[in-house]
Amino acid sequence: MLCSRCGGGVAESWQRLTTLGGVKVFVQVPCLDEEATLATVLESIPTSVDGVDELHVLVIDDGSSDATAEIARSHGAHVISHARTMGLAQSFRDGVDYALAQGADIVVNTDGDNQYRQERIGDLIAPLLRGEADIAIGDRQTHTIAHFSPFKKTMQRFGSWVVNKAARTRLPDAASGFRAYSRYALYRLNIVTQFSYTMETIIQAGDKRLAIVSIPIDTNAKTRESRLFGSMFEHMAKSAQAILRASIMYRPWGVFATLTAIFGVIGLIPFVRFAILRATGNDGNHLQSLIFGTIMLVGAGLSLALGVLSDLMKTNRILTEQMLERLKERQYGPAPSPATHAWAPRSVAQPHDGVLAEPEPERERASQE
Repeated sequence: MLCSRCGGGVAESWQRLTTLGGVKVFVQVPCLDEEATLATVLESIPTSVDGVDELHVLVIDDGSSDATAEIARSHGAHVISHARTMGLAQSFRDGVDYALAQGADIVVNTDGDNQYRQERIGDLIAPLLRGEADIAIGDRQTHTIAHFSPFKKTMQRFGSWVVNKAARTRLPDAASGFRAYSRYALYRLNIVTQFSYTMETIIQAGDKRLAIVSIPIDTNAKTRESRLFGSMFEHMAKSAQAILRASIMYRPWGVFATLTAIFGVIGLIPFVRFAILRATGNDGNHLQSLIFGTIMLVGAGLSLALGVLSDLMKTNRILTEQMLERLKERQYGPAPSPATHAWAPRSVAQPHDGVLAEPEPERERASQE
């Protein structure tokens, strides 16, 4: 087990168990046309886990055209159904909102294609139960996966390296979707991407100093091609876009200071060259190189200005996220305090099939206001 980051919000110590009566875990399964494998996935999810008092299964049917939702209901799972395909990130958001409304202490995310071995859920949430982490990510050990081509394995390692640099973490498999999030972590994370939440949440968690651990896992045999992207290159392009956006949002100085330095150095080279040639009496027509250098220096100045503006916007974003955390506390109940590592009682909504429920006491309070 690798500890990627130990910060001020290290997972909620579970002292609240003595007052609230137990830990509630939701295992959410985003699905799109998974009728062929969903039953196998649901049947392999353990019905009980050490240290967990309630374990629920939630299936997010992302506009499936097959019997995915019917299979989920027949296995007793909670079901959220989208009228049309909304994407993995939106499915994750909806699942988290529903689980928090039902009082979930931990949310485990897995896939409906039977890629992951569900019997490892207990190992995945164990660090959260012990108060050692806010997020646990299953390390698929991609170098051992037979159906991954050498190119895909290389890209997986490179992608994880880029994410780790942006997030200042040390995760061997940043793209893994087999994850566990504590309630505290979910209060602090806000997903804005429309593609895949996996990399954005790591960069956010690194910025917010949440503690992340990596748990080595094995995977099942491949059952189908990915539906998240059409090709490896499309996946690379969308992942790069998501990483760049998250990096600019959470570490703007790192991005724009690098651009400023690159443009600045390139822009100075023609002027230094011109000065040296002029000093040695070898001047000639250097207008084109000087124009190029000027353009690069202007680019450096613009990058610096964008860095300043982005840093100011980051301050505004932090204040906005703090307000969102307060709204989540109002809707789902008080969050654990990282300072005292204590839990406060919370309101719990009644289960609804396919409806993102708001706790009843909050509805009453809203109507009174």
